[in-house]
Order: sequence, then C-alpha cells, then structure tokens
Amino acid sequence: MASTELIKGTLQTIILKVLHDHNRMYGYEITQKVKSLTDGEIQLSEGSLYPHLHRMEAEGILTTETVHIGKRVRKYYQITASGKTVVDEKIRDFTNFVRIMQNVLQLNPISNT
Repeated sequence: MASTELIKGTLQTIILKVLHDHNRMYGYEITQKVKSLTDGEIQLSEGSLYPHLHRMEAEGILTTETVHIGKRVRKYYQITASGKTVVDEKIRDFTNFVRIMQNVLQLNPISNT
C-alpha cells in the first residue's frame, strides 16, 4: 500500500490526471479508476476525495453536472478549460520532483518529458 503521506501530497495531481484522461467522472468512479490503475496500492476514501473535488470546483478547476438516475443523483466532475492548464502544470511539477528525488536517492533518473 502506498504511503498515506505521499498520497496526500499528490492527491490533486492524481485526481486531475484521471479526470483529464477520462473526461467526466463521478466520485466513486474516480476512486475505482485510481484503485484499478494502481493495482489497489492507492485506495481513495470519500473523506479525502470529496474535499479536494469541492475545493477544485470552487477554484474553477472543475465543473460539475448533476444527473438524476432513477432515484439516485450522481454528480459528475469535469476539468474546465483553465483547469487543463493546471493539469499540465501539476504533471510537469511532479515529473520534475520525481527526477530530483531520483537524484537525491541516487536512483536511475528518468528523462525529462
């Protein structure tokens, strides 16, 4: 299982990348996609996911759409045009951080993309 501390520091990047790759998703769908992509190593709780989603919505990074499915209400999240810039910045920052940490830990560095 991945370190909770490391996940906390990268949760916004994880959420944004998953939404970027899958366009529009609801909360549970995001948690399941992250779990699947990480072979269960990262399991997001509602308590960590939704505050991030709500904050990013308030910041204009995400937009929401409420859909009624029978008696259920599902809130879909999607990245805004300005949010796409944030995704690119987060990925670039994280990639740079990984490169720096590989140097510090004297691991084989990755190429700078």
